Amino acid sequence: MPLLTRDVRDHVFPYIGGIVKRRGGTIIAVGGMSDHVHIVARLPANVCVADFVRVVKSNSSKKTNEHVTGMKFGWQRGYGAFSVSQSTLSAVVQYVRNQEQHHRHRSFQDELKILLTKHGIDHDERFLH
Repeated sequence: MPLLTRDVRDHVFPYIGGIVKRRGGTIIAVGGMSDHVHIVARLPANVCVADFVRVVKSNSSKKTNEHVTGMKFGWQRGYGAFSVSQSTLSAVVQYVRNQEQHHRHRSFQDELKILLTKHGIDHDERFLH
């Protein structure tokens, strides 16, 4: 659902950066739209991605609910995680920082389907909406 208004994003994105730092990671970029978030970060080798995502989602949703009155905010159950090579990092960061412009032409869901198909990743269409 499109609950991440600009005000919410301006509040929650820096908070996500703080969560990454507290977990020993390095935040490179956080961006998104009203219905999704992208995080580009370097994680320590001993941090499990699933645990990292769980902590980011639980802590940021709690903080968002404290910040925004009259709304019960929560992240969807799933997530996608992709590794990025150093040679493509700048392009990925640029993509994350230019979400509004980028999604004028293609929805996030359509773009994710293309990405998954292009890289031969099995996916269930029911979870991409």
